[in-house]
Amino acid sequence: MRTFDYLRASSLDQAAGMIGAGATVIAGGTNLLDLMKLQVMTPAQLVDINRIPGLDEIEESSAGLRIGALVRNSDLAADLRIRRDYPVLARALLAGASGQLRNKATTGGNLLQRTRCPYFYDTAMACNKRDPGAGCSAKGGEARMTAVLGTSEHCIAAHPSDMAVAMTAMGAEVELQSANDRRTIALPDLYRLPGEQPQIENQLSAGEIITAVLLPAPRPGSIQSYRKVRDRASYAFALVSVAAVLEMHDGRIGDIALAFGGIGARPWRDPSVEAILKGEVPEAALFARAADKLFETARTEPGNAFKITLMRRTLAATLREATGLTTRSIGTDIAGEAA
Repeated sequence: MRTFDYLRASSLDQAAGMIGAGATVIAGGTNLLDLMKLQVMTPAQLVDINRIPGLDEIEESSAGLRIGALVRNSDLAADLRIRRDYPVLARALLAGASGQLRNKATTGGNLLQRTRCPYFYDTAMACNKRDPGAGCSAKGGEARMTAVLGTSEHCIAAHPSDMAVAMTAMGAEVELQSANDRRTIALPDLYRLPGEQPQIENQLSAGEIITAVLLPAPRPGSIQSYRKVRDRASYAFALVSVAAVLEMHDGRIGDIALAFGGIGARPWRDPSVEAILKGEVPEAALFARAADKLFETARTEPGNAFKITLMRRTLAATLREATGLTTRSIGTDIAGEAA
């Protein structure tokens, strides 16, 4: 690890000024410190925002729930309002990382965690995200954990967050603040697709910091589900995942939101997939058409092509369970089906 200056901010304005001057934010540090040890990230200055008041609170209003950027993942998953009204989020959080990491990881940090592409972590290998212009070793390499949607010739890294997938399905927004302004954007708009500049991963402006995530008010009677397929039962990132929030009316699918993890360069949501399902009677052929639409623009490598089959099965299993098409309990981890 290279030497760095450690700073503490006592207010948002102070933090924004430090960030605008080039400092890197540290809160839980569960991802950042690993990257610093490997010298994948080498910030000259860190600004600790843990002492800024108000960022560790969960506030309820008629509009929904405001989750401060410093709320720990374990506290968020255990909050009774989350467990009652947003169970898809609680399930996603509990499916991510270990209990020790969830005790430290923050809401804002979870959203901004870096990819787990092995070539990004290996400084001996070419990676455009780490070293722009170096090339992408994942293309033609070990691509098991990479994306098939939203990728480019310059990067096929997948976004790793479970929490962001669930929040995307719920229609979450992100509150951003700088020294001079505060704005709110839809969660998917926080992320940039790699294009020709995969090193630019989000839409944060200079000096801007995530202050909160805003969840819309829960819809009574909605059915929520989160399904994650991984190589082992705990502390593993998703090969594929599905977050579903939907309603059923007279045996037909009503309003529905789906978000997907493990397959996209960002938490992936495609309204055209939801449009195929809305208003229809649930059946296997319908779920297959939705999967066809999801992967219309997919670009695969030999090492990740299995994700299309695996996601088709995972999406169908999620929808069967959520719509009541089957009462059989389907296991969370079905990675063996892709073997």
